Amino acid sequence: ATQAASIVAHETVLNRMNDTAGTPQAIPVAAWPTSTFFTPKKTMYFNGEPIEILAQPAAHTDGDVLVYFRSSDVIATGDAYSSDRFPQFDAARGGSINGAIDSLNRIIDIAVAAYNMQGGTLIVPGHGRITNEADIVEYRDGVTIIRDRIKDMVGKKMTLAQVRAAKPALDYERIYTIPGWTGDQFIEAIYNELSRAAAPPARGTAR
Repeated sequence: ATQAASIVAHETVLNRMNDTAGTPQAIPVAAWPTSTFFTPKKTMYFNGEPIEILAQPAAHTDGDVLVYFRSSDVIATGDAYSSDRFPQFDAARGGSINGAIDSLNRIIDIAVAAYNMQGGTLIVPGHGRITNEADIVEYRDGVTIIRDRIKDMVGKKMTLAQVRAAKPALDYERIYTIPGWTGDQFIEAIYNELSRAAAPPARGTAR
């Protein structure tokens, strides 16, 4: 008898795969998680090392996790963080800009720099180069600045076209623009999220 590798995931991932979350089944059963959890953290001991699997409920999607290898001092982030692009969050599947920033802050809380903010904990992103705490801090600060700029414009009732014309991500676009995910697309995703949050409740609906 052969034994396949275990697939560990948050239960929201399994729910989407097996159609219980209302999405059409398109993924073979063999690819479904074999072990799920619904708590903020799952721990395990594997290959002589303690491992923490930390749920990130609203980063790229509502099923992201960080995997922290404690003895090796390595954090694997999956798509909760990519070092070569603006955060890609899927609002239709529970992702959000605020959740993405929360996830970056969680990585920063765990990571420890070795000397002058260099070295130390290795952070393996979903895409891009391997980074350290200093890189994450710089990335988090840039994303937060863009979010806050757009939040201020939404508060001033600016339209999406006006926000785009103001170019709130201009000083980061040359670093984090990739084919298929530009600064304008990132701006629009943030604008849509913050606009919904700022919209008044429908008449007859309690806030």
